[in-house]
Amino acid sequence: MHLLLRTLLLLLTSRRRPALDVWGQSSLPLRVLPTDIDIAMHVNNGMYFSLMDLGRFDLMVRSGVWSRMRRRGWSPVAAGETISFRKSLRLGQRYSIETRIIGLDDRAVYFEQRMVADGEIYARAFIATRLVSAGGPVENEEILKEFGHPPADLVLPEWIHQWRLNNALPGSRRPAPHSWAA
Repeated sequence: MHLLLRTLLLLLTSRRRPALDVWGQSSLPLRVLPTDIDIAMHVNNGMYFSLMDLGRFDLMVRSGVWSRMRRRGWSPVAAGETISFRKSLRLGQRYSIETRIIGLDDRAVYFEQRMVADGEIYARAFIATRLVSAGGPVENEEILKEFGHPPADLVLPEWIHQWRLNNALPGSRRPAPHSWAA
């Protein structure tokens, strides 16, 4: 909810920015706002993922994939995320969110995103996303019909497969009881 108006504005303004190939990369220039920071006066660690949503939306809108997804009733959901921090983004600082798809497998579409200021990476994240419809997860065959096929040299790094396997929870239709003793 905290980024709802910003997201709606982005969905409108991204349509006016130059078109992109979904397999290319997006660069979204932003500035750190007062709503992005915590008591330490830098971007709150949890806010990075919310801001990175904007970068993924920018790529999807500018590539034309967003409107095709919405027509088909598909919604993107995050299935797994990991982030590393290097430097703090401070109030008022200009930065960009750099976004690209690094591959897909039978479970997810994977993004790499970077927060970049003054030519340096401040934070980097890897996000596994799923597309879902009223009928459940969207199959790769349908996704590739809308996205087009990835470039031949786009190969998902092996460590991403291991990360996904090591961090995945059971599917929503299977039990996942809570117990610290394991």
